[in-house]
Amino acid sequence: MDIMDLNAIRLDIPTDGNIIVGHSHFIKTVEDIYEAIVNTVPQMKFGIAFNEASGACLTRVDGNDDELKAIATKNATAIGAGHLFVVALRGGFPINIKNRILETPEVCTIFAPLRIPWK
Repeated sequence: MDIMDLNAIRLDIPTDGNIIVGHSHFIKTVEDIYEAIVNTVPQMKFGIAFNEASGACLTRVDGNDDELKAIATKNATAIGAGHLFVVALRGGFPINIKNRILETPEVCTIFAPLRIPWK
């Protein structure tokens, strides 16, 4: 019998910002979520990171803000699960883009839109 280890991972939430954590099943996720965000809230600053689940298991990253891309990457890497995406954002709220992200064909679900002070 295999044993599964569960670990609590503290996520880094940007100052004056939010994050979205979700599950998707296609390597084109980063490009599609990028388009969903800029077409819904063009002024929003964001970074997206997506963990691949096969091959080299790379983390794909995109966005329009270097700090938020780094935060999204740090969170996705810390969680370490394949087919997981993290969006770090400022200049808007998860509710502004949640439905558009969920309408992206390869997105399965959003686990958590977060704005929690982890202090």
